[in-house]
Amino acid sequence: MDRLTSMAVFVKATDLGSFAAAAEALELSGPMVGKHVRFLEDRLGVRLINRTTRRQSLTDFGQAYYDRCRVILAETQAADALAADQFSEPRGKLRVTMPALLGKHCVTPILMTLAQQYPMLELDLSLGDRITDLAEGGYDLAIRTGDLEDKAGIVARRIARHCMIVCASPAYLDKHGPPLRIEDLADHQAILYTRPGWIHPWLFPRNGQPAIEITPPNRLRLDDLDAIADAATAGMGVAWLPSWLIRERVATGLLVPVLTDQQAHVFDNYALWLRTPHLPLKVRVAIDALAAALPKVMD
Repeated sequence: MDRLTSMAVFVKATDLGSFAAAAEALELSGPMVGKHVRFLEDRLGVRLINRTTRRQSLTDFGQAYYDRCRVILAETQAADALAADQFSEPRGKLRVTMPALLGKHCVTPILMTLAQQYPMLELDLSLGDRITDLAEGGYDLAIRTGDLEDKAGIVARRIARHCMIVCASPAYLDKHGPPLRIEDLADHQAILYTRPGWIHPWLFPRNGQPAIEITPPNRLRLDDLDAIADAATAGMGVAWLPSWLIRERVATGLLVPVLTDQQAHVFDNYALWLRTPHLPLKVRVAIDALAAALPKVMD
């Protein structure tokens, strides 16, 4: 008998709790399932399963052997899938969760281009700022910005970086003058990003030390970065915004960067996925595409 096949039968019988259930799932006869298990026991010289007329249970050695068999079978399947990927293209549903604005402005266009390149690839994209668990949400990939939690079973790859820019409209600067130092922000009205019970401070790096955290005077607080950019463009105050969000407004003169002599705070952007022996081709291609294209649109 083939040892890998017998291992697969043994694992299935253990997972389903009976030889009969394994036989039905694998389209084998009940006696054949028993032969595969006995083949392994004879080869190893030790019993794997305690069997009675009413129930079966793994022996202590059987439990340890079962755990190792699962690893071996997973690696075997991964090797087969790797070979298959060499002759195929990305296909099937790719489920990705990402922050709303970052997704709309930067991530989604790249994935749309990828879908045009590979007609068999389906996209299921979720744009929202609520942090969703990869496993519970059934997502293949998550895009996240900033510091990450160290979570077991999650792999993270940095795919881009972006800096934060302090900016204001020409009309605001003509009326109030530009801040020249961080301390000057105390004399200006800021437009702040906020969530219930929390206001995001502005961060300014210091060499070898924790970043300076500033919460400037403010009378306008919003929970949407696009709305903050609109308010800054309308002359309502000074804003601290991602470079990728205001690039076009800066290029057309609607917003003017200030404090340009001050080192800008940089946020890292990551792709996250569940650790697996073999990363599906659709996920791997998407990560590579984002890593190649995202830095160009987020500088």
